[in-house]
Amino acid sequence: MIISDIIQTAASEGKEKHVPTITIDKGYKEGSDIVLVVVGHEMEHPNTEAHHISWIELYGVTKDTNQTLHLGRAAWAPVYSNPNVRFQINGIEKFKAFHALAYCNIHGLWANSLEL
Repeated sequence: MIISDIIQTAASEGKEKHVPTITIDKGYKEGSDIVLVVVGHEMEHPNTEAHHISWIELYGVTKDTNQTLHLGRAAWAPVYSNPNVRFQINGIEKFKAFHALAYCNIHGLWANSLEL
């Protein structure tokens, strides 16, 4: 088994929305833009002790070397927090793509990508 066998995408989506949505917004200062990652953007994901998103990770792929960099991770406690996170990225113009992973404690790993 390889890692891609356990990562699900929009093609696997059911009634709960697990696929992380990635959007880019301008930061308040030049050269530091915001990558926003949200699970449940269109339809809210359950947020209970029994069923919740535990964490989101963001990876970026550089233009010049095609290197994949782990840019950050955010984790949540169920019930009292929601699975959305803002990553401030310095030098966003150096990236050609972003990849997000989200982990649901019942349905496993979910992924999405945004090419720039």
